[in-house]
Amino acid sequence: MSAEGGRPAQGEPVIDRAFAILGAFDGTRRVLSISEISRITSIPKATTWRIIGQLTRWGALEKTEDGHYVIGVRMWELASLAPRGQGIRDIALPHLEDLYAATGHHVILAIRDGGEAVMVDRLSSPQAPEVAYRVGGRMPLRGTAVGRVLLAHCPLAEANEILAQGPVQEPGGMLLGEAEMRQVLAHVKQTGFSVVRRTAPSQTVSVAAGIRDGSGKVVAALSVITPEGAAAPQALWPAVGTAARTISRSLGYKPASAPGYVAELRS
Repeated sequence: MSAEGGRPAQGEPVIDRAFAILGAFDGTRRVLSISEISRITSIPKATTWRIIGQLTRWGALEKTEDGHYVIGVRMWELASLAPRGQGIRDIALPHLEDLYAATGHHVILAIRDGGEAVMVDRLSSPQAPEVAYRVGGRMPLRGTAVGRVLLAHCPLAEANEILAQGPVQEPGGMLLGEAEMRQVLAHVKQTGFSVVRRTAPSQTVSVAAGIRDGSGKVVAALSVITPEGAAAPQALWPAVGTAARTISRSLGYKPASAPGYVAELRS
């Protein structure tokens, strides 16, 4: 096919190009022109225009008054049907609100999607410190408190693949190699909590715990994020742990069903 449009070349189905166009949008690129989308995706401009037209008619994209494009409400409607995100959020929300009322600080809920965590909800006060991630945004598993909880409890083969990706930059600046990260994750499994200190965009401490479903599998993680020095992490453990256990019971979890393989993570 020519670069001016028409049918895509073999090996590049239209659906792949449509996904690439939707994937051009992220937290830093919320409003894009056709030319920008074409450049980001390397899809010819005429083809980009044609596919954007189809996506706009369906509601996946919306056109702004100045001719740019944003993600459409139809995408939010579909995302709200995802049981791993919205379903858990609906069950967890009353308990997140209780935790927020008890602490007065950021409370976040996240799930794992492959090698990243996705924030599905966040409760914050106007006085809360600035945090790095937004609702719907992706977070690194190895560098966030909720991410480490999710990584510590993901299937061992997947954990090994993620841990083999090289050293990770600690939020505080220190590099952690694979052996050090395995020790961190083993400690998370042993204590039930993950604590991460961050210096940017503000100095914060995050305390996270896992949420289990009826089979005992950790399916989500929640955390409280406080300004550095506002409270000792150990002082937050009872509230964070109680919220996580209560949500887990609402998902059908019974403590006897919990798996444990700390030794596997250490090996």
